[in-house]
Amino acid sequence: MNDHAPLTRRTLMSIGGASAGALLLAACTPGGADSANGSGGGSDGGSSSGGGGGSAEVSLASIPVGGAVSATLAGKPIVVSQPTAGQVVAFSAVCTHQGCTVAPQGKEFDCPCHGSRFDGTTGDVLNGPARDPLPKLSAKVSGDSVTVTE
Repeated sequence: MNDHAPLTRRTLMSIGGASAGALLLAACTPGGADSANGSGGGSDGGSSSGGGGGSAEVSLASIPVGGAVSATLAGKPIVVSQPTAGQVVAFSAVCTHQGCTVAPQGKEFDCPCHGSRFDGTTGDVLNGPARDPLPKLSAKVSGDSVTVTE
């Protein structure tokens, strides 16, 4: 085996047996990889209103123009982007492929589990395996804060 070759599922299965297979299956389940890489439910600049109110508030200044931040809405991951100054859009951060949490990467949202990429302005799929866009949420600017609702 080449010491610099990527570790594939097939290689891991051949050297690790059943326990490695269980680890791989856990990584491919919704939320499985997120809990392993620490990206599940985190918040970069946004905060949930707490309780079941169905809204989240994010500071407009925390959202870079042409970029996005992660936040939570009723305990679920969301992404809020600012395509142009003062214009905001928000989407569920749950990948439509297998439920992993997508993360803002410049003008895109990238899924760390299987490589799906989504447009940060529309939520549309840029690269599969996901086929469906991210569900859009309502985002409204009021002063220097953004309120996101389902």
